[in-house]
Amino acid sequence: MPNFPFKIGAHPINWVGEDVKEHGADTTFEQIVNDMQRLGLQGTEMGRKYPGDIQVLKRELSARNLQIVSQWKSVLFSDPAYREEELEAYRAHANFLKEMGATVISTCEVGGSLHFDPRRTPYEKEVQRLDQAGWKSLAEGLNAAGAIARKHGLKLTYHHHGGTVVERPNEIDRLMELTDPDLVYLLFDTGHAYYGGAEPLSVLRKHYDRIAYVHLKDVRIAIMEQARAEKADFITCIRKGVFTLPGTGDLDFQPIIEELTARGYSGWTMLEGEQDPAVYPAYEFASKALAYLESLISMKAG
Repeated sequence: MPNFPFKIGAHPINWVGEDVKEHGADTTFEQIVNDMQRLGLQGTEMGRKYPGDIQVLKRELSARNLQIVSQWKSVLFSDPAYREEELEAYRAHANFLKEMGATVISTCEVGGSLHFDPRRTPYEKEVQRLDQAGWKSLAEGLNAAGAIARKHGLKLTYHHHGGTVVERPNEIDRLMELTDPDLVYLLFDTGHAYYGGAEPLSVLRKHYDRIAYVHLKDVRIAIMEQARAEKADFITCIRKGVFTLPGTGDLDFQPIIEELTARGYSGWTMLEGEQDPAVYPAYEFASKALAYLESLISMKAG
């Protein structure tokens, strides 16, 4: 395992899809964590194939020198009617992650999303962007959730995400402006930044002081541009193979790694590809990603 200046793990979504359920549907929990152990990784996010029993999960991860870093938490704070229910669910989520020794909660607003908002119908085609009231409610809800996270010794890290109301550069900026910097942090995702129309390095530099967690995701630009020309939605883009792991797509990670290193980032970075493992084998692509990132570190050290 190379000596990275930050902690590095892998998301189980490389092995088993979260949004596209058929991806890796037959893959077992044991295969995922065994592969991570073989790769020399020490961190993972919670995945849908992982045991729900905390003691079993702790035992299996400990046997492989792995720890839970985070787990995705959808929230619907943009609609005030859902806030108390959502905050109660957030408390339970924070309790679980604290028990597992995590330090961050990957958090994403699903209100307005075509795929994730339970209020949307199957016949709609566009993300429903937030109005001023929606933004205000979202910020208030996130600040309240951030206070819950802090009480549990965790940080709420907001995941700007394709197909949601916070995916574009101006939406990331607005979210950061409206929320309390002591309560709401940013999960910087290279692939989702590019998908949302941003230059990833620009997002990293602009919001570095708020970044508490990093997802390293690559993009196949030609596939993304073709998908956009076909007006494909976010889930269709995943099925088409828009995303992959670092070093196997078209993004240049050298300036990103240099920036993280120069600024002394020492938190978790997660390898994340979100693609069909039957076409792009998870272990193989994670190995390539680690070798690629190691070459960038070595290049800088040299």
